[in-house]
Amino acid sequence: MSWVPGKKRINRCAELDVVWPELQAWYATGIGQQLATYEQDLVQTALANLFGYHLVQIGRLNAEDWLTTSRISQRLVMDFPADNAVMMSLPSLIGQPQQLPLQSDSVDVVVLPHVMEFSQYPHEVLREVERILIPEGHIVLLAFNPWSLWGVRRQLIPWQRQTAPWCARFLSATRLKDWLALLGFDVLTNQGYFYRPPFKSDSLQPRQGLWERAGQRCWPILGASNLLVARKRVTTLTPIRPSWKPQRIVAAGLEPSQNRHRTYHRHE
Repeated sequence: MSWVPGKKRINRCAELDVVWPELQAWYATGIGQQLATYEQDLVQTALANLFGYHLVQIGRLNAEDWLTTSRISQRLVMDFPADNAVMMSLPSLIGQPQQLPLQSDSVDVVVLPHVMEFSQYPHEVLREVERILIPEGHIVLLAFNPWSLWGVRRQLIPWQRQTAPWCARFLSATRLKDWLALLGFDVLTNQGYFYRPPFKSDSLQPRQGLWERAGQRCWPILGASNLLVARKRVTTLTPIRPSWKPQRIVAAGLEPSQNRHRTYHRHE
């Protein structure tokens, strides 16, 4: 789907099939690789407890297989049309996240890593995920957090806001939970992560564990990103009572009014 001229952009990024290779290139940098390793562990931990028959990951951030811990046998990754930066051994298909080439109510688990904040159609993306998920199906969602040092950096260095990942519209956990609730999802997990400052310095790498422990203990809502796991709620139907009314039984030979006032005498 091409961008509609005159429509306000959701973020500063180019179309998803253009910006996604830029994001993949950023994930190949030192700090991007650290983030990818952390996110891969989080996703694999979440998937280990989710079951079903079909698992779909929408968009890949690097060449690693993030779905290995899943017990779901049918797994595939959907790439975007110009997404040729990385290759994986998983079966894949090509499509746009706001127009998923999948049947309704056909997927048990969807992994959505940072797609919504880079798409110009985040609401449509989430609606499509809801459409293809079966009732009680799950979504595992990753999104950059505006209420973090990373969000502050994005605001303070405007000349870099034309490139990934800083061009994206960061989405808070509160906003994501509201959107999910409107579509009938119950949020099961909401976890902030990756608390190290958004700088490329390699000297910070040995302190990664210290940053994470301090962040989770002292400022848990200020992680660079959030992981949300949500379950699609089953729609329950309200039974409708029949409109018919029971017929009044009339004694033979008597009118209804007579039958209503008739008395019986007991014979001694």
